[in-house]
Amino acid sequence: MSNGVGIVAVSHSPALAEAAVALAMEMVYDAPPTVKLAAGTADGGLGTDASRVAQAIQEADNGQGVVVIMDLGSAILSAEMALEFLESDIDVRLVGAPFVEGLLAAVVRAAGGATLDEVAREASLALGAKTSHLGESPVEPVDNTDAGASATEESASTHIRNVGGLHARPAAQIAATASGFTANATLATAVRGPVDARSPIALATLNARPGDSVTVAATGDDAADAVAALIAQIDQGFGEDLVAPAEPVRVAPRPAPMRLGVSPGRVVGRVRQTGARVAPPEPRGSIAPADRADAASRVDEACAHVAQDYRDRAQALVGERAAVMVSTAAVAADPAISGAASRLVTDSGVDPEQAVWDTVGQISAAYRDAGGVLAERVTDLLDVRDRVVLRLRGQAAPDFIGGTEPFVLVAEDLAPADTAGLDPATCLAIITELGAPTSHSAIIAREIGIPAVVGMTGATDWADGTEVLVDGSTGEVIVNPSDSERASALGRVEWERFAGPGQTTDEHKVLISANVGSARDAMAGVEWGAEGVGLFRTEFCFLERSEEPTIEEQIAKYRAVLSEYPNQRVVVRTLDAGSDKPLPFLTSPGEANPALGVRGFRTARRDHDVLTRQLEAIAAAAEGTNADLWVMAPMIATVEEAQEFVGLARAAGIERAGIMVETPSAALMAEELCDVVDFISIGTNDLAQYTMAADRMATELADLTDAWQPALLRSIALVAAAGKKTGTPVGVCGEAAANPELAAVLVGMGVTSLSMSPRAIPPVGASIASVTMADCRMAADAALSSPSVSQARSAAKLVLTEAQGG
Repeated sequence: MSNGVGIVAVSHSPALAEAAVALAMEMVYDAPPTVKLAAGTADGGLGTDASRVAQAIQEADNGQGVVVIMDLGSAILSAEMALEFLESDIDVRLVGAPFVEGLLAAVVRAAGGATLDEVAREASLALGAKTSHLGESPVEPVDNTDAGASATEESASTHIRNVGGLHARPAAQIAATASGFTANATLATAVRGPVDARSPIALATLNARPGDSVTVAATGDDAADAVAALIAQIDQGFGEDLVAPAEPVRVAPRPAPMRLGVSPGRVVGRVRQTGARVAPPEPRGSIAPADRADAASRVDEACAHVAQDYRDRAQALVGERAAVMVSTAAVAADPAISGAASRLVTDSGVDPEQAVWDTVGQISAAYRDAGGVLAERVTDLLDVRDRVVLRLRGQAAPDFIGGTEPFVLVAEDLAPADTAGLDPATCLAIITELGAPTSHSAIIAREIGIPAVVGMTGATDWADGTEVLVDGSTGEVIVNPSDSERASALGRVEWERFAGPGQTTDEHKVLISANVGSARDAMAGVEWGAEGVGLFRTEFCFLERSEEPTIEEQIAKYRAVLSEYPNQRVVVRTLDAGSDKPLPFLTSPGEANPALGVRGFRTARRDHDVLTRQLEAIAAAAEGTNADLWVMAPMIATVEEAQEFVGLARAAGIERAGIMVETPSAALMAEELCDVVDFISIGTNDLAQYTMAADRMATELADLTDAWQPALLRSIALVAAAGKKTGTPVGVCGEAAANPELAAVLVGMGVTSLSMSPRAIPPVGASIASVTMADCRMAADAALSSPSVSQARSAAKLVLTEAQGG
């Protein structure tokens, strides 16, 4: 009898089961595990039988447990029923893995002497190599940093030499070799890993090809022997033909993140580090089947508690801060986290902490791969993960923002929920190693008036208490500033309420309005002197809803905003659902590239009636408020889409219908679009991202999505010129409108309105009021004729400074 974990293959088809087992056994080079088949019916037909499954489990058991792999349908039901027929107490894992891949993974791992939990987990990850190669969720890299400081560590590098690369058979050979050592061994390429060397599935996700460099590392008493054996195995080519040695590939060093000031102000303060993230869970054994339901309920309770905590914090906030808290609450409450983690607990006996950690890790990896606005949510996901895990541990979330002593907050990155909770009275400034100008944290910092710098490499190495000077306008950071440098710190930029009207010194009118997402935001806009609303983000009224709100519910939400602005323009944007703002009743999960997928107006392709009902509710909400209602659709790319939206708006009784220009295609077709719509609003954040083909959350690409990029400026100018030619109002509602210097440039191009976070209204209004329209045009011409970001910014600043008498 073989030792180790036993395996049972349950299939409707004996032929399929025999072929799958034969394939799996081809990957085993020493003693194979015990594998039993429970395939077909007693008379040889297609089907499954619970009693035959129970008998196979009894025969496969060697005292270390049995993993059961099933194909589909009644095979699963038969396997579950078979557990009730067992004559002895056998530890069984029913694994919801794909039949062929799962069987292969389980056989190879069991042959290497893995435990029952390790074999079951390997089978559950069986699609990792395929999905990773096709751009879906990869297998998580392993982290052996907790192996112990006293353990021996060894590593070496070589190149893949066999013609087939690390396909299934070589991966199985490496896994078998690695399993013969007590050391924890990993493999990594230049772009992927490290992954567990004992896992053939994880090894296959490296997608290592001939000529690729691989690094073998190991930690443990026999680490040196393990590394030497694996390196020799790779160099020998696994019995395949070898490729000729190639010249080593020269990989350019990864550029340092671009340090940028993202929120103005020049201050001096002492560093307070946020500290490391929550530590990963400690390894624990499998949870007994009888205890799994209670353990899974702990996951559900922890997720619900964290979601409610975000909601409670949102109640005390306004503007973008409240909206971020609400959207992060939706993440915490999403069944994609709680449901998936609970299934890991109930199906495989995974500890609740580990289940949450693994689930969020896989989702985060998929978000990073998707890029674009979806990648922005990774910090939100990790914040949710940490808080849920701490709840499971019975610990409170760390409070790094408390106390009364002023400080400069330093972190690798900040979750928007953390930034939203900062008190400007004590937090003097923010410095992060990651981040970007359009990240939620940067937007929130500007909203609450805290100077901030992102992309500051090495900042987390500074000791607590270190004095630093931070300039959130220029991005300058000085450690231990001199007396003269300290004296240059003028503090935060404080502004009085904007008194209006928005106009240049020669009385050229420019409407200066607020971006809002709720009635509370609308009130904040009024408090800062907004001349209306340039962007009402209606999706924030829908977040956390599993089903579409009724028309009556929508009317109440919209009317609460519209009533704050009697006789003033309120531009309502229809649902910008999709991508980073999924709505269960409208969007579908799992898009390969959601930033370029079904979002905004495109969701009407799936459910036309949702948009129709929203337009009906918006029109009804405006009745009796005296607001000047304008309505626009997001993510319009073609003239046909614009025509369709305007027709729907007119049918709902809406007189002013427009669109957002967020794609290069819309910018290029601006004149034709102006002939169709009543107005245009430019979303510069997305337009920058799509124009430059650069993820706006990638810190090292932050210079490409800078609002001063000449390509972006020329796209805006193209739209503004089309508006001027056709007499169509053109506004800007992206973050570019909140930059006082750039605002003047936009006006010079022909932009007729600017919309921004409420706090940015006074400085933008003051900037416009300090120059003439001719000055604005000169600044625009100077920026548009510049070939780079720095030259565009400098050229415009020179014109405006001279115009202001500087």
